[in-house]
Amino acid sequence: MSAATERYRTRDWAGLELEVEGHTAIVTLSNPPANTWTVRSLAALRDLVAALEADREVWTLVVAGEGEKFFCAGADLKQFASGDKAAAREAARRFGEAFEALSAFRGLSIAAINGYAMGGGLECALACDLRIAEEQAQLALPEATVGLLPCAGGTQNLPRLVGEGWAKRMILLGERVDAATALRIGLVEEVVPRGQARARALDWAAQAAKQSPTSVAACKRLVQTTRSLPHVAGLAAERELFVDLFDSADQREGVAAFLDKRAPQWQNA
Repeated sequence: MSAATERYRTRDWAGLELEVEGHTAIVTLSNPPANTWTVRSLAALRDLVAALEADREVWTLVVAGEGEKFFCAGADLKQFASGDKAAAREAARRFGEAFEALSAFRGLSIAAINGYAMGGGLECALACDLRIAEEQAQLALPEATVGLLPCAGGTQNLPRLVGEGWAKRMILLGERVDAATALRIGLVEEVVPRGQARARALDWAAQAAKQSPTSVAACKRLVQTTRSLPHVAGLAAERELFVDLFDSADQREGVAAFLDKRAPQWQNA
């Protein structure tokens, strides 16, 4: 166990396992048999992302599922069997807190989809910046099949990736897509052989580590502003953040390293 991983062991991250390799945090969804979400594990994800956000040594985040069959099968439906609206409201709030924190994480986040990603499992992947699916993966938002709806960003985030038509096929028809279809419609960025999603995600994390982490954070913010800001406002924000980077040590190091023909030594500062 690395020293970086050890410093997080003081907390019990319910339903989650954490490793830190270099500048990459690897969060494994671990609630057998299907890695389902509970209010406790959602609160744990929210708090863990906050801790990683505060750790300037962590630049990238990989989310994977434990085992060979499931990335995550979504919410544990037993918690809704009583029809208790208060319990439903708490679960919806926890989903929102967890996945909005994940989406807002300053660094690059990558979902390594190693199997079924259903309901809240797919919504977790949608909250990440990039998605890699293994060839056997199946992805769906089947909530309407059981009288519910995607309450963790599915109705909002899926159309942005795949368009309204495919989003409606998946949500309104309950249509499940395989990895090849997910790649074709833009739901995932790459498909890899069985068992290779985590390794490929770590390759991408290593590639991202060659970029300035302060620049990556600024670029991510700007890309995500296209979801809410008018185009003209986004262009203005782009110019302002460009100038703001001149306050960073990484900007000075990046230019100096280029002129010296050497690899930069980033500080995330």
